[in-house]
Amino acid sequence: MFLNYEPGDFVINPKNKDWGTGQIQSIIKNKVTVNFENVGKKVINSKKVLLERIKKID
Repeated sequence: MFLNYEPGDFVINPKNKDWGTGQIQSIIKNKVTVNFENVGKKVINSKKVLLERIKKID
C-alpha cells in the first residue's frame, strides 16, 4: 500500500474531523501514529482509515 504522507506531514481524519489537525509521528507497516491537536496521540490503521494530507496554516 502506498501512502501519500510521511512523518512530519499534517493530516486530518475525515471520519473524526473534530480531532483537529494532526502531525504524523511515525509510520510502521499499516500503523500511522498521529498527534492530533484536540485528542492527542492516536494510532491509525491505514487500511481502515484514509487520512487526508493538508498544508499546515499557522
